[in-house]
Amino acid sequence: MTNKFLNKLKKEEKLGLVEPSEDICVSYSDKSANCLKSAKLLLQNNLYENSVGMSYYAMYNQLTALLFRVGIKCENHAGSVLLLKLLFGKEELFKIISDAKKERIDKQYYVTTEKDEITKEIAIELLNHAEDFVLKMKVVIKNLSNDAIDELREKFKTI
Repeated sequence: MTNKFLNKLKKEEKLGLVEPSEDICVSYSDKSANCLKSAKLLLQNNLYENSVGMSYYAMYNQLTALLFRVGIKCENHAGSVLLLKLLFGKEELFKIISDAKKERIDKQYYVTTEKDEITKEIAIELLNHAEDFVLKMKVVIKNLSNDAIDELREKFKTI
């Protein structure tokens, strides 16, 4: 199922190899940092559902930064998240962003009758996870050597 999904994205040209780019990586890292700032401001102003969304996008943009640093373009959230697990072997980070993605979808597309306190707790937890996720992803990016990038690009071809 997994390979079938990724192969479908490849056929649709929504997933593929591109030239590795530090510049694009930095741009997405900046975008991630801005999303984190937004998530904090929204949380401070009791806009919990919006904070959840920004926390997720802080993670997603940092993941996109990593992919572009390696030279992988993915125009699909689920595909990008899956690559984190399959290509980079980051099970813990995969779980964090997968859970955040579910929360973001839930808060963005559905209305709820749950108490504000529950949503506030979720927003606080997600912001903490986002800060941790972004930091860990920056370490992964920083530790990428040219050899490691070459190996990841070769591994990508087999997925």
